[in-house]
This record gives sequence, C-alpha cells and structure tokens, in this order.
Amino acid sequence: MASPVIQVHDLRKIYMVGEREAGVLAAVRSLVRRRTRAIRAVDGITFHVDAGEIVGFLGPNGAGKTTTLKMLAGLLHPTEGDARVLGFRPWERDREYLRRMTLVMGQRNQLIWDIPVVDSFELNRAIYNIPPEAYRQTVEELVALLELGPLLHKPVRNLSLGERMKCEIAASLLHRPRVLFLDEPTIGLDVTMQRRIRGFVAEYNRRTGATVLLTSHYMADVEALCRRVIVIHHGVLLFDGALEALVERFSPFKLITVELADLPARDLSAYGQVVRQDEGTVTLRVPKAITPEVTGRLLADLEVLDLTVQDPPIEEVIEQVFAQPEETTLATGNGELRPELL
Repeated sequence: MASPVIQVHDLRKIYMVGEREAGVLAAVRSLVRRRTRAIRAVDGITFHVDAGEIVGFLGPNGAGKTTTLKMLAGLLHPTEGDARVLGFRPWERDREYLRRMTLVMGQRNQLIWDIPVVDSFELNRAIYNIPPEAYRQTVEELVALLELGPLLHKPVRNLSLGERMKCEIAASLLHRPRVLFLDEPTIGLDVTMQRRIRGFVAEYNRRTGATVLLTSHYMADVEALCRRVIVIHHGVLLFDGALEALVERFSPFKLITVELADLPARDLSAYGQVVRQDEGTVTLRVPKAITPEVTGRLLADLEVLDLTVQDPPIEEVIEQVFAQPEETTLATGNGELRPELL
C-alpha cells in the first residue's frame, strides 16, 4: 500500500507575543521587563492525505488553517512535531520538493502588476526551468480550461478580481505540481466565477491525480469538491472524516419543507420547530428519529401540495462543530468521537 502524500504528526506552531498595559509608565516598564504570552496557532494536529484526494480543511478565522498550510508549504518552521509531503520535510525547502508543490492564497498576488499576464508566466517558466515544449503544452491546456485567451496580453492591474484569480491559479500550475495547497481560492469572487474555479480544480485533479488540501469559507466549494473534511478550531483538530459523517454526527435534525393548499389556522409548531413560513410554504426542523412519523402526520392532517425532507445546510453543521468546547477533540480517521469522549 502506498504511503500517504501528506503526513502530519503532532504539529505545533506557538508564537510568543508581547503584552503591556496602556500608558507611558507601562511603556517604560516594558523596556526593562517585557511580558509575553504564548499563542498556540496550531496545537498538536495529526492527519494524513492520500494521493489524489481533495480534502477540505475547515475552521473559522484564526483556527490555524493558513498557519498549517504555510508550514506544509515550507514558509514556516513548526515549534514542535513533524510533517512529510511527498516524502520531504517541507521547511527544509528542498528544491525538488518546491518543484512538486504549489500554494495558492486567494488574498496574495504573485503576478507582476504592470506587465502582461503572459510575461509573468514566462518568468515562472524560467524560475522552474520548464522545458519550452512542456511549457507551451501546459499553457494551452490552462488557457482552454480557464478561458484565459483574452487575458494573456493584458497588464495584471487591468484585470478584474475574478480574472486575476484565474491567472494566479494558472501561474501556480505551470510546473504541474503534484500537491496543491489552496487557501481561499474563490474568496471575493462572484457565484459564476466560484463555480468555474471549482470546476477547474476538479478537472485538474481528475487529469493529473494531484492531491489537494483546500481551505474555504464557501461551503459550496467544500460540497462540490471534497468527500472528506478536516475541521480545526483554536489550533486543535476537531473532526477528520467523510463530509456525510460530519453531517450525520452533528446534525440530529431534518428540515421538512411542506407546500400547503391553504395555511391552517392552527399552530404548526405541533409538528416541529417552524424555521421559515412564506406564502403557503412552511419549513420545519424535526428530530431525525421522528421525521417519518411527522411526515405521515402532515400528509394525513393537512392538504399537502408538495413535501421535501432535507439535511440542514452544511454551514449550519459546521457552526455546530465550532461550538464544541475548545478542549474537546473529535479526531479519528473515520469521523467518530474518541471513546473517552462518549
């Protein structure tokens, strides 16, 4: 059996930050005795990612996602623990490793602002020493997949955010990396452009078998691309498992949306918690265990035109995961609680 492409073991990153009270006297005292506090950005996480997987790496702002990706990309040294990507220890910055991975950050710009996009591509070709024929073939593929033709000869400063993001992603893939670390690649983009970027990532993964670790605050990205998710909060790993298992574990409710011929005068809260009611349509939140019973009662008691039963939105499920106590760890490879937490 092949070894995982990404292996992370007890990885930690601790920052020491200075603190002092307000005022001139406090400023003077800090010159003699500086007070510091430890910030545990990443606090002992362990996981692995197999070849060809697209894994969602989720957490609220400040959870430690970007810090983890920077360590795996070799930009930061960990305080403790170890990690291997493609067999390399990332922060040793081996040239062969750097040629086989890429980090795309939605809020960072690698293209040169005042020159055409194609010139930035040429610069990356020289940096990675890509053979001319391989470069030409890769550019043609990326231009076709991302519809970059009209953008190549425009200065980067003249591109819209969505156009620039497409070009940023293409520039990061010119050397055909085997591992992609994508940090909010669709941030700030409109819905249409988000869909195009998601489609491209899925197609690139299908064509090349590249391994992808993706962070995003857009749950549509996660649902479209990731069968497995890793959730961290306050630097601690909370969940590692299938997206469906996450929904099953943290969502004990179903949503029943029922369209009625005529809204009854009686209170529908007898069937479940009313979460939305609008022009003949009512949405109820009902415990999973009694969903079949409630559905039967609705059909028997009311004049129902249509009825659907759904899981709650993934955003709601993720919020419930984040609501776990900071010291609680739910980390197993199959998405179940550790036995000692049951």
